[in-house]
Order: sequence, then structure tokens, then C-alpha cells
Amino acid sequence: MKKFRGKKRYFRNMWEEVHTCDLKLNHDSWFSFWHKHLDFFGVGENSLKIRREHIKAHIALYNRLLKQLEAFEKPYQTWICIHEQDPMLDAVYVHSPNPNDDDFPHKLEELELNCKLPHTFKDLVNLHQFDVSCYRSEGEEVYYIQSKAQGIRL
Repeated sequence: MKKFRGKKRYFRNMWEEVHTCDLKLNHDSWFSFWHKHLDFFGVGENSLKIRREHIKAHIALYNRLLKQLEAFEKPYQTWICIHEQDPMLDAVYVHSPNPNDDDFPHKLEELELNCKLPHTFKDLVNLHQFDVSCYRSEGEEVYYIQSKAQGIRL
């Protein structure tokens, strides 16, 4: 495994991105599966500690966006998507009615509701605040984390 150089700067920049992300909401706003990846280069694949830091950042970003969406007057869906095998695909999503397609609300038919999180990051997710669902297929497990209080369920 290659040494991760510039780790301090990398995480400082990642957290800066979390703390400054702004949806720029107005009365014309809409979202067509808008999403934000924080581990775009997959550095979380090499270390559980690094992966957990990315998951913490995704949760913090999600909470920041939920706060901004409190003023949004249209229906919307938000969720965090955590891919067990591929951290580059982890992301926070916002979706609403939009002019691109009539796919709102988005529904995932094969979700296992109230599934258990892997022990590697279950302590990071507040189950009083969030619902957790899981999609399982060959070689893939994806966890969907959603606010219990805001937005429309997947």
C-alpha cells in the first residue's frame, strides 16, 4: 500500500467542503438526484480509520443540508448512500420534483427496511435520528440512511 501523503491537508480540505456546502435555495430550486461524493478518489479503501472519517463527514454534510432544506417549500428526498465495497460511490443525495423527468418520488423496491449496519461504522449513525435501509445484490451491499423527521422516504 502506498503511503498517504498530505493526509492532514486532505482532511482539512474535505471538512472545509462539508462546512461550506450550500444548496443556494430559492423559489425556483429543484434537484434531479443532486449528490456529493467526499471520497472521490477512494482513499477510504485502504484504511478503516480513513473510511470512518469519510462516513462521519458524509453524516455531517447530510445534517448541514437537512438544516438548509428546512426552508425549502417543495417536497424532497434526501439520503446518504454508503457502499460497503466501494467507498468512492458513497454520497449524500437530494432529489425533488424537477423538469428533467417525472421520477419523483424515487422508490427503491428491493430495500430491506430497518437493517443492521456493519459493526465497522454502526456507532457513527444515530438510530434515533435516522432510518437505515439496505440493498443487497451479488457482490454489493448499499446502505441508505435517511432522516426520520425530514423528507419523503425512498
